Amino acid sequence: MENIEESPADERAQTPPERGLLHIWQSAGPSAQLPPERVLLSRPVLQTALGEHHGLLLTQGGLVYSFGELLWRDVSVPVSTPLLEGSLLGKTVVHVAAGGFHCGALSEQGNIFMWGENTAGQCGLTEKGRAANITVSEPSPVSVVDNDVVPPAAVRVVDLAFGREHSLALSAQNELWAWGSGCQLGLVTSAFPVWRPQKVEHLAGRHVIQVSCGAYHSLALVRSLPPKNYNTQNPPEKRERGQSPHYSVTEKEESFTVDGGHYCPLGVELTEVMTEELSQHWLMPIFCLFSQSSQKRRGPRRRLQPGGRSAGSSPGSAAGSCPYSEDGKTNTKQKNLPVGTRLEPDGLTETDGSPKSHPLSGWRSNKNSALSDERELQNLLQKLSGHSLETPDISGLGDTDSLSSYTSDDSCVSSTPSTDRLTSSYKEESLITSQTNKNSGLSVSYSSSPVCLEDVRLSLEAEKRALQGQKSSSLTNINQRGKASTNRRRSLPGTPTRGSPRQRRSCASRPSSAGRMHSAAPKEAGDGLPSLDTEVWSWGRGSEGQLGHGDQLARLQPLCIKSLKGEEVIQVAAGSHHSLALTAHCQVYSWGSNMCGQLGHVNSPVTVPQQAKLSDGLRVWDVSAGQSHSLLLADGDCVQPVLLYCGQQQEPTSAQSERSHRGQRSHHRSPNRAESYTVRPTLLPFCMEMGYVSSVCSGGQSCAVLADHNIMGFISAIHELASRERQFYCWLSSMRKLLLTPLRNRESASSLLGEPCTHLFFSLCESFARLSALIGRHSTSLTYFLHDVQGCDVTSLPLLTHTEHFLDIYKEYCSSVGNFQVMGGFQPLYKLSLECLGSQQTVLAQLCVSDQAVSGDVDLVSLLYWPLQQLHQYSRVLLKLAACYDVLTTEYQSLHQGCSQYESLSSSLLRRKKEAENTFHFWKTHSGKTEDLRLAQRRVVCESSNRSLTLQNAGRFSNHWFILFNDALVHTQFSTHHVYPLTCLWVKPVTEDSSGLYAIKITCPEESFTVVASTPQEKNKWLRSLNQALDQVLGGGGQGSSPGVMGMSRTASYTFTGEGRFKDAQYTGGWLAGRVHGRGTMKWPDGRTYVGNFKNGVEDGYGESVIPNKVLAKPDSYQGHWKDGKIHGFGKYKYASGEVYEGCFSDGQRHGYGMLSSGKLAKKSSSVFIGHWVHDKKTGYGVYDDITRGEKYMGLWLDEQRHGTAVVVTQYGVYYEGTFKDNKMSGPGLLVSDDDTAFHGEFSDDWTVNGKGVLTLANGDCLEGLFNGEWSAGLKVVGTYTKPVAEELEHKDRNSLLRLGQYVVPAGQRWLCVFDECWSRLGCDTAGKGERTIAWENIAVSITSARRHSPDLTRSQTKVLESLELIPQHGVPVTTANYDNIRRYLTKACETPLHPLGWLVETLVTVYRMTYVGVGSNRRLLRQAVLEVQGYLIHFFSIVRFLFPGLPDDGGIIPEPPASKGRHDSNTAEQGSVLVVCCSSLLLPLLLPRLYPPLFTLYCLQEEQEEAQYWDRILRLNKQPDQSLLSFLGVQEKFWPVWMSILGEKKQIVSSSKDACFVSAVETLQQISTTFTPSDKLLVIQKTFEELTQEIKPMLHGDFLWCMDDLLPLFLYLVLRARIRNLGAEVNMIEDLMDPNVQHGELGLMFTTLKACYIQIQQESTT
Repeated sequence: MENIEESPADERAQTPPERGLLHIWQSAGPSAQLPPERVLLSRPVLQTALGEHHGLLLTQGGLVYSFGELLWRDVSVPVSTPLLEGSLLGKTVVHVAAGGFHCGALSEQGNIFMWGENTAGQCGLTEKGRAANITVSEPSPVSVVDNDVVPPAAVRVVDLAFGREHSLALSAQNELWAWGSGCQLGLVTSAFPVWRPQKVEHLAGRHVIQVSCGAYHSLALVRSLPPKNYNTQNPPEKRERGQSPHYSVTEKEESFTVDGGHYCPLGVELTEVMTEELSQHWLMPIFCLFSQSSQKRRGPRRRLQPGGRSAGSSPGSAAGSCPYSEDGKTNTKQKNLPVGTRLEPDGLTETDGSPKSHPLSGWRSNKNSALSDERELQNLLQKLSGHSLETPDISGLGDTDSLSSYTSDDSCVSSTPSTDRLTSSYKEESLITSQTNKNSGLSVSYSSSPVCLEDVRLSLEAEKRALQGQKSSSLTNINQRGKASTNRRRSLPGTPTRGSPRQRRSCASRPSSAGRMHSAAPKEAGDGLPSLDTEVWSWGRGSEGQLGHGDQLARLQPLCIKSLKGEEVIQVAAGSHHSLALTAHCQVYSWGSNMCGQLGHVNSPVTVPQQAKLSDGLRVWDVSAGQSHSLLLADGDCVQPVLLYCGQQQEPTSAQSERSHRGQRSHHRSPNRAESYTVRPTLLPFCMEMGYVSSVCSGGQSCAVLADHNIMGFISAIHELASRERQFYCWLSSMRKLLLTPLRNRESASSLLGEPCTHLFFSLCESFARLSALIGRHSTSLTYFLHDVQGCDVTSLPLLTHTEHFLDIYKEYCSSVGNFQVMGGFQPLYKLSLECLGSQQTVLAQLCVSDQAVSGDVDLVSLLYWPLQQLHQYSRVLLKLAACYDVLTTEYQSLHQGCSQYESLSSSLLRRKKEAENTFHFWKTHSGKTEDLRLAQRRVVCESSNRSLTLQNAGRFSNHWFILFNDALVHTQFSTHHVYPLTCLWVKPVTEDSSGLYAIKITCPEESFTVVASTPQEKNKWLRSLNQALDQVLGGGGQGSSPGVMGMSRTASYTFTGEGRFKDAQYTGGWLAGRVHGRGTMKWPDGRTYVGNFKNGVEDGYGESVIPNKVLAKPDSYQGHWKDGKIHGFGKYKYASGEVYEGCFSDGQRHGYGMLSSGKLAKKSSSVFIGHWVHDKKTGYGVYDDITRGEKYMGLWLDEQRHGTAVVVTQYGVYYEGTFKDNKMSGPGLLVSDDDTAFHGEFSDDWTVNGKGVLTLANGDCLEGLFNGEWSAGLKVVGTYTKPVAEELEHKDRNSLLRLGQYVVPAGQRWLCVFDECWSRLGCDTAGKGERTIAWENIAVSITSARRHSPDLTRSQTKVLESLELIPQHGVPVTTANYDNIRRYLTKACETPLHPLGWLVETLVTVYRMTYVGVGSNRRLLRQAVLEVQGYLIHFFSIVRFLFPGLPDDGGIIPEPPASKGRHDSNTAEQGSVLVVCCSSLLLPLLLPRLYPPLFTLYCLQEEQEEAQYWDRILRLNKQPDQSLLSFLGVQEKFWPVWMSILGEKKQIVSSSKDACFVSAVETLQQISTTFTPSDKLLVIQKTFEELTQEIKPMLHGDFLWCMDDLLPLFLYLVLRARIRNLGAEVNMIEDLMDPNVQHGELGLMFTTLKACYIQIQQESTT
């Protein structure tokens, strides 16, 4: 410790730093002020904090020094050689705070370290000491833990503030935490001390900006809630018992609301014992205080032993004690008096020295009727306290201020044990303690709380008045109520309390420098600038009115000071018994004790905030409060700040001793009234010698300032910027208050200004308010910047970080003033100001900052334009700052860039100002001619009244006048004028030819014309003006561009007026050289709209259109592609009738593939057609599903009629194929009913037979002849009946089956329209005719545009599309190496319909399902369905081969690369060293899984009878055990398994075992039902054989080869045990669609074995 103490001496600077210079002195007033002492340290001081008799310094590097009376170490350290706190080395301290007698430091990590006096728990439960320790000698960590979260989390602290017996911490979440003792904590508790920091729940959910502590009260600066929440402020969710929720209300609702002024100031938690007795009274929380302290009142008085420690004191002994005298007034004897005793003291005066008033004048008359029986209340209080109420005798009233002190409301729960401290241990010089214990033998030093009873009465009175609709909190009659409350308080005697040498001192803790750290500075949630929408909340003791609520009551919970709402407070400071608030307008409000003039005014009452009396031209920007003085930092006439002092003057020593002697025999009020003090802030002359002061600090009787020397002009530049901005904000505020607001609120404003100017004036006021708000927040931010100018980066200046915001606000303001000026608003506004201000015309003179005299509207113009000059000031100061840095530094670059931006804007806005003035004079000169063109935002650029510009080929006597505005070109001819908006105007200079004309061609959307200038100079002038105006309109800088290229492509809005398709349509979108081009929206007056792409003036590309249908009162809508203004390409058209067409269009007509859905199932007629269209008519192959009739037509069409070969199936199973003509069955046809009855003959109408024919019955009988009639109604027959012999029956059946399909459209000719559309999307006119590279480019473009138009794609879809955008290698020869790449590409392409191949697959699936699902699910269509799939494969393969020309023909071979070995592929057949590829192996895996359900259903229907037989045999044969079944099937015993494995355990197979043999092979075979393609099904069969072989091998020895005689029975067993449903359908599908290359190979043999097993099982004898 010795080394540490010596260290400051070593660090004493030979050449002190030029930043962070500390000056400190004792406050004594400017007349006899002691000279400031300069503290010399080698490091700059960042912050200082002053306690009552000690102080702390924080220097650069995070070092902390102490000086003064360090009572916890029993040393006294002079400020000239401060003591380094060695235990804080390495902690990187960023903030320090000093309380009355304790200290604190805050580390960079947000950790708290505290030391000093701890009698009231103000140092917390430190780790280095026990809770009972009276002092903590070394800095010890204090943890702040939030236990409301799970798990409990440590809280990061950003600011500290200490009082005499309490400590407050502000967290990074802007929440407040408190510990120590007393009501100034704001906690809901009655147990003191509070050793661990607890959250102040009453401010939970609020954004606390700054906090400050007085001796026994606390202040918090809190951000206001948004206006919508003012009436619904939520109380804390977790409310303790007895806590009264606080509602913040607006002033309008004050008359009937419960707020902090109405609830009891002593509200603490009730105990359960008292709840019953108090349930009938309103203010239950009040009385708990007495019961909790009643037992302790009877205890013996303890004395403090020398050294400052209590003999036998315990930490808990402090709970419930209640000191009323804060500063150690001597106690008097007490007598027991009735509660209602009236006292008539003489010679009483008001607390501020005003003449005495009649005592008790308001007590009886204002008594609350809610407690009319005072005796009842007395009895209740006696029950709670355990003994009769004790009232002290008023014996010595020599001091006129003594009584009000005793009858104050400081009846808060005490913070320390009932021990008096020895004078010697605290070095008290001025007061003696001989009378501190004269009350021994009476009621002990704990107060028996008569004042609390008075508070009960006052609170109930306030409650009653509030309920009667009176404004109990209003400040309008606060003077009268202040006097009345004083009289009421005098009706009760003073309150004795313990005395303490320490308490007899008037002490204060310097408020911690809230806002001095960037982390604690008030920030707006959105843009990072400080918020000016703040409130001040106060709580704690209020005996001197230091809470500012208009009374002297205590507050246990934080309460908003209503009179400071809306005052834009940016900083609060608390002295011992007074409080200060600094506003953004550089005004200081003060309230509380004014005994020494520390409030800076002599206004009454002092219980509410009053403005300090500042001299003109002084703007305060930092405040601090000490014990009985205030120190202010202000801007003066020069850049260097000045110091202002409020407080007592230096007085002679004899006067001090006389006052001290008188204090021994009288009751001392705290603080003592000074004999001589200032009545307004007074300038301290020596401040000019200190340099540039950045912050002030006060504490006890001391003052301190931190100053900087002006190095390279940097400090002066920063101060100049902040000072000018504060001055500017004060001017703006004055303008709003004195001029704009009165004018706006004037009722005659609308009539004088006229409607347009009234709106513009209101808009001007709003933009002025926004500018004012920005400047206020900026000036506040600069003030905070100055407080921490050493630690802040210059690039963090708001002028640099919020440049865009500043520019936008200034632009908006300049525009609003210009608009008002252009419309001639200033002349009537001046008249209005004369009428409004009347005799107060000097107000304008005060506001006028220019040298001009106030005369006429011109000065109002200059007055409202004056804020623009601030931009030049910004530029100038930023340039000064930049000069302090090297040109290569980031700071220089940032400052220089900011300087350029503000200077550029300043010039630009001055040009705008000039334009507005010119425009005003233009309209003044040409009033009446074109008045309808006069718009607020419109400015004149140039005009041709001197005939400098005329129309080409104009008549000799014609009169053409061109006016160029900033938004339009106006051509006026006689009385008519044409307006051409600049947004849709294209300018092109005409090259001078032999004609010698200086012409400019002007193009508009609907017309073009040429103007001719009189001279080349005039042409260049107009061309430059036009281009600059266009550039400005199109978002450029207004500098103009090179002629001819100015905005050829742009986005603009226009309304067409001429004849044509777009007549009266309003368009918004892209343009190119006067024609709509790009994406845009066109809206017609009749409701038609088009949103999409345009090209060369017409719709072209993808677009969405809505066309109203007046007949059906519903619109048609179309989404799809357009070409040359017509619907062309693929799209979806929804008709008003309910029909929906999705398909291809050509020239506005349905053409190509398309699907038309008509009606819905619920309607009478609903149908779906899918097929080929030609010129809006069904022509070609198509499928028509008549849902209403239950018929499906699959065939050819011609001009909307069925014509040609076709197939019709009905829901009743009837199948017809034949020819149609004129939309009906006509000619030969074949009709087969569900029971296999078939008719083959001539048809004349739908289902009507007429002519020759043959009718074959299901049993083979035949009827041949002439038939006539309708099939369903009955046939007339003239013919021959034939019954075939049995041998011919099978032959006949076979022939009849072979006849199916002779009238069917061949599979290769179906759905050609679908493939044609796919070719078209690839850029080919016909199949295979086109450029391959163009096709790949079209694919990439279609996918890219689809991605752009589909923002809701999933992540996986986006990845697929990104991979498909890359064009694969398609021109190289295909080998086995890159063949897999092609397969992978095709798989991805078919996954998304955005790819042409994916669209093709999706469409083929759609048409296939439309054909074969529902009614089309007829078993007689199976053959056609299979052929159709094969037809798809052929067409599809031709498209793939076009994209990948390296692929061989169908059935061709792909050679392997020389280096690779032959390998087997599932979709290819191995043929030596080559792979054979066919369309089925490549494309079936892409198509068949999606076509599988309808196709497999047809197979199942076809094999229905055979399947029934097969399944019957399966069920019967599976009843046998394994060995019995193996024996029945003829399997040799050598193949019979002996062991089986169950869960890894081998068990022997016995005769009764079932499903135990060849289990893995059986399970493998069952997987055949889970695959789709024949190749996958063949793989399953192959794996089944492999599994079977694996199980057989262990039973046999040596090499083993299968022979069919052994294999067939075994495989038959597997098929039986696999129990595969619809195995016949599986077999037939494999047989029909398998790759022909594998039919005769190994896979073919395995398939043949499976098919043989199926036939064997089906034909197995059932007997």
